Amino acid sequence: MAVRIRLRRIGKKKQPQYRLVVAEALGPRDGKFIEIIGQYDPRRVPPLYSVNEERALTWLRQGAQTSESAQRVLTKTGVWDKFAAERGVPSAPVSAEIRAEAESV
Repeated sequence: MAVRIRLRRIGKKKQPQYRLVVAEALGPRDGKFIEIIGQYDPRRVPPLYSVNEERALTWLRQGAQTSESAQRVLTKTGVWDKFAAERGVPSAPVSAEIRAEAESV
């Protein structure tokens, strides 16, 4: 079973909020999931990024893949950089705009 860390949309119409979940890769976006490891609320100023760092690192160490948007959330919270440092791999290339936004949070 391939496992993926991705965003799950919750909230009302035109009022999105997202949960960072660990789910089977082939399942639907809002389908069953294994575990909730964080949340993202883009409507707040500044946006809310909340991740359970310990659980996220555990899943990444076990080989869970990330979606692009989930990796962006993990980068902004600093979890992705810790994971990359453990592996001895340079962190993923991030645009200057995203890096500046992450530093301001």
